[in-house]
Amino acid sequence: MDEGERASAVMSRRERLRIETSREIEAIALRQMAAGGPGAISLRGIAREMGMTARAIYSYFPTRDDLVTALISGIATSLGEALESATGAVPDNDPGGKLLAWGQALRQWALTHPESFRLFYGHPVPGYQPPEDGPVDRTARRVCHELTRLVAAAWPQAQHLQPADTSWSDLHPDYVAKVQADLPDVPPAAAALALRVWGRMHGLVALEIDGHIHPVAGNPDALHRAEMLDLVRSLGLA
Repeated sequence: MDEGERASAVMSRRERLRIETSREIEAIALRQMAAGGPGAISLRGIAREMGMTARAIYSYFPTRDDLVTALISGIATSLGEALESATGAVPDNDPGGKLLAWGQALRQWALTHPESFRLFYGHPVPGYQPPEDGPVDRTARRVCHELTRLVAAAWPQAQHLQPADTSWSDLHPDYVAKVQADLPDVPPAAAALALRVWGRMHGLVALEIDGHIHPVAGNPDALHRAEMLDLVRSLGLA
């Protein structure tokens, strides 16, 4: 091995070590959040647990917001991949099956990554300002696009579920811009219906993750599946 190859190998080892350390930092941050909520995330606390100096940990994440952004970016990627994998396994001519797969994949991902679900959807970090048009926003847009597209496929059968006089002014401008950019043929009523579908999918999962379902439901899996099947049927996609 010549000098250039040795230098490359050393650099690869350094990079692998950096990646492993970054992942450990992120894992500890999620544990901090699980124990004390989003406000408990602390770079100095992570450094103490890992036996690092504050200066050393700041070379990985200069600020707490940088760490939170990395956390949410990884969460968004993981969730997006899970949803796309689930819907991609269902034939394109079965929009009802895709919608059911989407809802079930969301729940399974949330059960596997409860703290990630809470950070991404329910528990904002005090004082944190996410970067505009960053990886988190792009992944959220991709997920939003897919769900809206699935609802739009059901629109001919489901348009009776949403008031016909729904207008773009009834929706948030950011959401409108995303829909019009990605799905220009979708009417405002269909976009509004997609938000309602998302509410039904997300609501039951959020209740389960926060511990409100198990005390009243002996079989949360069956309860969730029944809700998703009813949702699919209500859209005329049985």
